Amino acid sequence: MLDCLTDRGNLPADAEAFEHALACTPESPFGPLGTRFAVRKPIYVVRAPARLDCMGGIADYSGSLVCEMTLDRAVLMALQARDDRKVVVHSDGVDELGLSPDVTLALDDLAPGSGAVDYDTVKRRFSGVPESAWAAYVAGAFSVLQGEGHMERFPHGATIVLASNIPFRVGASSSAALEIAAIHGLNLLYGINLEGMTLAVLSQKVENHVVGAACGIMDQVTCAMGTRGHLLSLLCQPHTVREQIPVPDGVHFIGINSGVRREIKGARYTNSRIGAFMGLAILQDHLRSGNGAAANLRLGYLCNLSTSEYVDSCRSLLPSSISGRAFMRRYGTTPDPVTTVDPEVMYMVRSRVEHPVYEHRRVTDFTECIRLAGSPEQPELLEQEGRLERAGRLERTGRLERTGRLERAGRLMYASDWSYTHRCGLGSAETAWIVRETRKLGEEAGFYGARITGGGAGGTVAVAGNDRMFDHLGPLLERYGEATGIEADVFIGTSPGALEFGHRVYRIA
Repeated sequence: MLDCLTDRGNLPADAEAFEHALACTPESPFGPLGTRFAVRKPIYVVRAPARLDCMGGIADYSGSLVCEMTLDRAVLMALQARDDRKVVVHSDGVDELGLSPDVTLALDDLAPGSGAVDYDTVKRRFSGVPESAWAAYVAGAFSVLQGEGHMERFPHGATIVLASNIPFRVGASSSAALEIAAIHGLNLLYGINLEGMTLAVLSQKVENHVVGAACGIMDQVTCAMGTRGHLLSLLCQPHTVREQIPVPDGVHFIGINSGVRREIKGARYTNSRIGAFMGLAILQDHLRSGNGAAANLRLGYLCNLSTSEYVDSCRSLLPSSISGRAFMRRYGTTPDPVTTVDPEVMYMVRSRVEHPVYEHRRVTDFTECIRLAGSPEQPELLEQEGRLERAGRLERTGRLERTGRLERAGRLMYASDWSYTHRCGLGSAETAWIVRETRKLGEEAGFYGARITGGGAGGTVAVAGNDRMFDHLGPLLERYGEATGIEADVFIGTSPGALEFGHRVYRIA
């Protein structure tokens, strides 16, 4: 028998299915997971959602404003203390991907309890065994919690069981959801008392230092701190949540999974990032030489340049491209702590700088459009005062203004998609097909805008629209399958972030 020791509340459908799995009832699609836990000991359950990158994307590492939303897909994770010093991890269903579902590790290899954690050594432990390398996203949390000074020594090991309905490597942040769930769960299991932004920062460190992927922080922040039905606006300098913007009534942000898998450790993303940081280093070198044209770079972010400052004072200073060897000879290294310049690679620089500078402006305008579209003037106040004619005019004007703002937001999404492809080299034929066809259907079919997301090069397309677009989604996906031979699926709906969901505590009687 499974007992819930906390207020159960209203569980999302996936959390309820996970609860059934812990109780070993046949209703769960996850299988009997409760047999993996000891009886009469607390089991902590956390949930971290996928996210949709509505605007901003890879400009996060240059200090851009970004705008994301939680999706109705999630990682569910259950954690229980062990009596030994082992970390035993099970992931339901990954064997179908050719991966090992069960990984057992020595806690002292992950977090030795004395001296500094050697992240490179921990990273090699995981990368050396490809079929179990996925466990780095989970067990790497032990290394980071100790390595960053939040745990002097873990008193005991842990059993960790997880299930996920987020597809891997499609740009929906399955990795960030895993990391947030693990850090959040260990925070509860060991009583560490970390706050929301700290959870996100530590989760990013798991991906940067243990997994070895040069991601920004926006996905981890959204998975941890996002709220159902809202767009999270985050200024990545390094991580300031600006606001939670309610999605306007009748407006929907959905994700179309192109079926083209992507990898954030891939060369195209990494080289585009290095090119941007090369540009930052070149401009900072110019600033240090005594020229004040790039004064707004003092804070270390390309996105502190306005578009006019960039064009007037900085663009001419940047090479179109430069070899890694020539850059290192002239400038040494870049300010990026998680990438390394390859002397044998030719890097594009100017275009990689231009993308975040212009993207920051686009995201700023986009968030303003969405905010204003969701807060029109209220004609009913005039009706109460008897001024019905003016109320009618105001209502008609409000509808036109709202539509105009949403159409403007959609055009900004299309511009972002263009920049991903032509300034960063991160497009793909399949995602371009989805964006092109949604634009052809246009506002009459309920589509406002669309863009490739995350690290690009495949993955998920974010689409903004109104209720009418759902009448056209089915035929659109059918035509996509005929054109590409790939069966796409759709992410529809939003759900609580990890902190909004909170946690549940269970016990097997």
